[in-house]
Amino acid sequence: MLALTRDDVRLKCKADDWQQALALAGAALVEAGFARPGYAGGLLERERQGSTWLGSGIAIPHGTPASRGEVVATGVRVLQFPDGVAWHDGHVVHLLVAIAAQSDEHLDILRQLTHALGRDGAEAMLARAEDADAIVAVLGHVETPPKLDADTLCLNLPVRSAAELALAAAARLQGLGCVQPAFVAAVASQPLIPLGPGLALVRSAQAVDVPALALATSQAPVEGGLFGVFCLAARGEAHRPLLERLEQLLARGAVAGLKGLSADTTLAVLAGEDGETHTGRVRLLNAHGLHARPAKLLVQTARAQSVPVRVRVLEGSPEAISAASLTKVLGLGARRGQTLVFSAHGETAEAAVAAMLAAVQDGLGESVQPLNEVVQPREVPAAQTEALPAAPEPGVAMAAIPASPGLAVAPIYVLRHPRFDYPEKAASPDHEIGRLDQSLAQAAQQLDVLIQGTQGAKVANILSVHIEMLADPGLRDAALESIHEGASAEAGWWHAIDTAASAQEALADRLLAERATDLRDVGRRVLCLLCDTPLPEPPDTPYVLVAEDVGPSDVARLDTSRVRALVTAKGGATAHSAILARALGIPAVVGAGEAVLQLTAGIELAVDGDAGRLIPAPDPETVRRFERRIEEQARIEQEAYQNRHEPACTRDGHRVEVAANLGNTAHAVDAVERGAEGVGLLRTEFIFMAHPDFPDLKTQIAEYGEAFDALAGRPLVARTLDVGGDKPLPYWPVAAEDNPFLGMRGIRLALSRPEVLETQLRALLMAAGSRPLRIMFPMIKDVEEFRAGKRVFDRLQAEIRAPDVQLGVMVEIPSSALLAASLAAEVDFFSIGTNDLTQYTLAIDRGHASLSAQSDAIHPAVLQLIRLTVEAAHAHGRWVGVCGELGSDPLAVPVLVGLGVDELSVTARRIPQVKAMIRRLGMPQARELASLALAQPTAAAVRQTLETAVAAALEPGQD
Repeated sequence: MLALTRDDVRLKCKADDWQQALALAGAALVEAGFARPGYAGGLLERERQGSTWLGSGIAIPHGTPASRGEVVATGVRVLQFPDGVAWHDGHVVHLLVAIAAQSDEHLDILRQLTHALGRDGAEAMLARAEDADAIVAVLGHVETPPKLDADTLCLNLPVRSAAELALAAAARLQGLGCVQPAFVAAVASQPLIPLGPGLALVRSAQAVDVPALALATSQAPVEGGLFGVFCLAARGEAHRPLLERLEQLLARGAVAGLKGLSADTTLAVLAGEDGETHTGRVRLLNAHGLHARPAKLLVQTARAQSVPVRVRVLEGSPEAISAASLTKVLGLGARRGQTLVFSAHGETAEAAVAAMLAAVQDGLGESVQPLNEVVQPREVPAAQTEALPAAPEPGVAMAAIPASPGLAVAPIYVLRHPRFDYPEKAASPDHEIGRLDQSLAQAAQQLDVLIQGTQGAKVANILSVHIEMLADPGLRDAALESIHEGASAEAGWWHAIDTAASAQEALADRLLAERATDLRDVGRRVLCLLCDTPLPEPPDTPYVLVAEDVGPSDVARLDTSRVRALVTAKGGATAHSAILARALGIPAVVGAGEAVLQLTAGIELAVDGDAGRLIPAPDPETVRRFERRIEEQARIEQEAYQNRHEPACTRDGHRVEVAANLGNTAHAVDAVERGAEGVGLLRTEFIFMAHPDFPDLKTQIAEYGEAFDALAGRPLVARTLDVGGDKPLPYWPVAAEDNPFLGMRGIRLALSRPEVLETQLRALLMAAGSRPLRIMFPMIKDVEEFRAGKRVFDRLQAEIRAPDVQLGVMVEIPSSALLAASLAAEVDFFSIGTNDLTQYTLAIDRGHASLSAQSDAIHPAVLQLIRLTVEAAHAHGRWVGVCGELGSDPLAVPVLVGLGVDELSVTARRIPQVKAMIRRLGMPQARELASLALAQPTAAAVRQTLETAVAAALEPGQD
């Protein structure tokens, strides 16, 4: 944006004609270092194409697109001509605002200048000013325009009260940066001002940075038939246009029909467009938007019409301005790709709007290209577009996705895949086949060793799949085919791996995409052996691991006594790398971007896993600050651990159970030791994956009994066999599916082999005896699927008669949340699996290479489904748990408590901290945080809003 100073102004200039004035302007830009001498010719050529006279005695000479190569840096010089210069279009110019701009930055300058043109006496003031400061005061003063656009709309919300609507609108303004948290708090205490049937207004001037008007509407009327609340952020007199617009619309009764409208239609109503208005839309294709020349032609077209024509930018404010006013059209600041909306009234309105649309489509005097045509940037060599991203600046904080809580400062170790140098051809196929077979056998031995030493069943299971891949005859046969044609063992093997992985990636299926990653991981392991290239080894001193992504092989080799934090360029909060980091208790941020891979090995990196921030090469004060926070965090964690066996009750006495997620019954002892009040999710598939065939009744009873024994009377929630999708069983083949995640998995697969389900249910009931058992079916879509599983359960329970058993469902599919009321009438409990619920709700694979960063379970759509589930469950006297990764998220825990979740099941390492956080909460604050989160438009907005709000809610004395 233009920031004029007195040094930019040249007073009392003289010129005999407009050409001489332009020459002086060009020389001033060159003298200032903004342009090269050749730019003056561009100013002259631009003027020959069309006058740059703007109004109020001001002209704005600037170069042509062809002269942009002469621009060194964007800048402005202002030349005053008190006696005036006769311009070539017949006007008299007293002020030249000469612009050097490399792209379309001049649009911002034009938009700012238009604020000066409408002021009374501006021309005379600029012509006779004796001081540069006086000119700067006229041109440089810009009031912040009030904000009312599509971003300030929160429409059709599933709220239950007018207060929620007001908070939703206020929170939206906070998320947009218009107001600070104190504004939201002030709105919460303000009374609603009735505006008419179904509408109300709430306003505050506290903590307002940008004047704005938000609108929140409800799906169904709330108390008093209210369906919409306007929220006004008032500041001085700047918000006055917003109030005047609202008053005009109310007077005409235009806003009475806002109920249930889309954002587009709502903006049209707020723009004053009604049934008698003829409107038309057109995309602006001019390369540099509505700058002076096309704006002038647009205005001339509007003035030629027999009825007044108004125009607005669809992506901006609903305020429509006169298309016949050059200053107002320039003030729109419309850019290429935006949509102009023209409107008119009267008998010839349709023809007038059609003329405006045609003028824009024809380019307004310029050659235009469709948006889908790619224009090569001028003077940018192709090689530069493929250059690696620059390394982050030392000491400058970087934003990433918080994945695992905690803080760390340590030198970085950048994990990079080894580079292989091998011949493509070989003379002896037999020799190459022998080398390949030997390397395959050695790779399998390495994986066996890793499995024996790994920490956790999840990693071991995935490494077991890697061993199966090594034994895949199809891969070996494909490699042998290339070797028999003269390829080396290395080239033949990698060709087989790359071909198989690329074919799977092309299917755009998460399971197959993950298998493609596993294939390449396996392939590199064998290549390392063939090429005698050792796998990268981390240092033997503490370090922060930085990698593109982290796979199971990498995790299996981690020495958790040395790794202080994990940072990945890719991935999201529910990616495997994030889940593994949380399971190991390692601070982690993910999705940091490719630039993080350019950091120099050995420099220090400060990692904040709670906020998702990185600081490369932090200064000594930052390091000391982090060290103090680490010490404080260690103290809090130590205190939490000491009180781990205390119940998780809020400050006002509300109890929330905190249980453990387990993937192995052997870990139940550790979970109890860490304060678990039970097992909230036992992933029973681990038993099946650990055996070469279906485990029999005796085996399963023994496995489940181990967990019951460790729990000593605490409840155990067991999920029935959940395989299929990303968890196939080698001995339970499933027909190939285009999308296994929407196919035979979970309860659907189990019901296809009822004898397998029956054996498991029998084993669970017999192992439990008189101890508390909670059984839940996975991937239930509606009550019919639940009833099908329940019929098997009821038959066995009638036989075994276990005294303390409940039967529930996992809520992992949006349909089960939306139908929670019908399910709640028949189930005993719900457990919400937020990992799958998130990916099915947002239609994003959490393992997707480029989209996984957006798969965040704190997304308001997921939170709304949790709210629906809790409300339906409590209405029928049922309890609700959350067993997904969201239950461990420090920002999400207060929200889940505020939504009424009764149980949180988290990784065992996080139990003491989650219980401690709940003990610091008050229920009123938790409910307020839940309302704030639900009112946000995106996951990022939720996190931004909660970052400070949660910290405030956890402070003592907030009841």
